[in-house]
Amino acid sequence: MACSEADWLRWLPAAVGDLHWKQQAGNAGVRIGAGALGLKWQVAAPRVIGLISMPVLRVSFRFAGVDEPLRHAFMTRFDLYMQRGGG
Repeated sequence: MACSEADWLRWLPAAVGDLHWKQQAGNAGVRIGAGALGLKWQVAAPRVIGLISMPVLRVSFRFAGVDEPLRHAFMTRFDLYMQRGGG
């Protein structure tokens, strides 16, 4: 993700929506139906292109017990809420 950890934490509640979730340092758990999603993140070195420096946050998603339609619905909403930029 091209964002700081502060940005990520500010956007995460809206991206998760009405689902029950719990945050801890560097990770969060989200209940999706009868299953769950584990999110883990770690700040990485910024990506530098010429004079531009973009923050990098390495994020992993681990679904357990969530069928494909629910995964797809969650990720569609999540991606929309996390998108930034124009074009």
